[in-house]
Amino acid sequence: MTTTLTHIPDASSGPGAPSSGNKTMTIMLTAVAYFMVTLDALVVVTALPSIHRTLGGGISTLQWTISAYTIAFGAGILTASAIGDRLGRRRVYVVGLSLFTIASAACAVAPTATLLIAFRAVQGVGAAIVMPLSLTILTAAFPPERRGAVVGIWGGIAGLAVACGPLIGGSITQGLSWHWIFWVNVPIGILATIGAATRLRETYGPKADLDVPALVLVSAGVGLLIWGLVEGGQDGWGSAQNVVGVLLGAVLLAGFVWWESVASEPMIPLHLFRRVSFSSAVGAQFFMAAAIFSAAFLTSQFFQFALGDSPLGTGLRFLPWTATPLVVAPIAGALSDRIGARALIVPGLLMQAFGLGWIVTIAAMSSDYTAFVAPFVIAGVGISMALPSVTAGGLNAVPPSLLGKASGTLNTMQQFGAVFGVAVVTAVFNAHGSLASATAVTSGYRAALAVSAGASVLGAIVALGIRRSRVVASEALDDIAPINRPLPVFEAS
Repeated sequence: MTTTLTHIPDASSGPGAPSSGNKTMTIMLTAVAYFMVTLDALVVVTALPSIHRTLGGGISTLQWTISAYTIAFGAGILTASAIGDRLGRRRVYVVGLSLFTIASAACAVAPTATLLIAFRAVQGVGAAIVMPLSLTILTAAFPPERRGAVVGIWGGIAGLAVACGPLIGGSITQGLSWHWIFWVNVPIGILATIGAATRLRETYGPKADLDVPALVLVSAGVGLLIWGLVEGGQDGWGSAQNVVGVLLGAVLLAGFVWWESVASEPMIPLHLFRRVSFSSAVGAQFFMAAAIFSAAFLTSQFFQFALGDSPLGTGLRFLPWTATPLVVAPIAGALSDRIGARALIVPGLLMQAFGLGWIVTIAAMSSDYTAFVAPFVIAGVGISMALPSVTAGGLNAVPPSLLGKASGTLNTMQQFGAVFGVAVVTAVFNAHGSLASATAVTSGYRAALAVSAGASVLGAIVALGIRRSRVVASEALDDIAPINRPLPVFEAS
């Protein structure tokens, strides 16, 4: 349901083609919007302890502040692309920007944790619209020979958001208040919405059927399953919440799989998974996202609740881990074309697992930050090797005609991996610790971070199934450009 370049009307040449000034404006408008929605996935992480102090609740509440956004984001990506093709990409893009901006303002004034979580879900819907359509609009404005460069700029913006997210969140939270991590989106969102409505060209794609039943089944199924996992970790694994949530979630997800097997225009074509390399890449993407997001979520709480760091200090301490993709990922992306994706993914994920495992061993013994620098760097270099390679390995496993849906599937599973990772470690944290004291936080953190390291190991094992493939021939490279080239996974998307 996402679109490859073969479906995009080429607005880059001929009568009515955008001028160089409009092309520059297109880059600016799509990049700024993408930066905003990517940043929002991480900017909240360092603000969570401050949100907890203001609105109350336990770590389960903090988990839902992240997961509500990510579930809506992941579930809506493919549907948003299809709606944009049908109704007009610019029109739907403007709606997404408006929705994200309004929801950001609502988050800033939310008086309770419940309302904050609800507004974060609405934010996620807006982000699900903005992310895929910003890339489609951008690539439609440029000729094939320039699309790789502009998509590189677009992806670089995501990397910058990843590196800056915890730092910006910490700076704003400490200098102003956590409310301002949402308020800053409002003026940017208003200007981006006006600019998109007045300066971007309208384009359409193939009018495929919308897979609404799949959207409902997967969103409800994931939400109930996560609710059951989190409540099970807090109230006991045999509790009614745990049993009902997990069972209903599993039933709905099974219904989703069945529906996708019979739908004429499925959200996620199941036949893609018959390709071992693609299935392995999807699995690696899922576990990789689970490891990264869960580790970031946990470590922010550990630094602030257990070690007493400030929000700004926490953001600075993340940099040896989150900034490495800016340097290493482009090199790894180039190498993956030469030596194959698996050769980078497997050792990269094992390096991240080693780094996280090292932190588990020192978390109870040292409060000196310098002890954490080396394992953070090792984990950061490792994940930077895997980030671009997983996406490349998945896309190289399918023919050009399926690149759009393959990319959308990878993006969706990335978001769901992040959701499940945070949910599982929250359950483990609740079972072994609490936010009541530094000792309790450390106890829960060590047990839960070990699970994050384990997820990275599982990703490496699954990635062993990725084979070198030349299915995507050189003449199909134009089709790859607009599909989410390897992007930092801290986002998604």
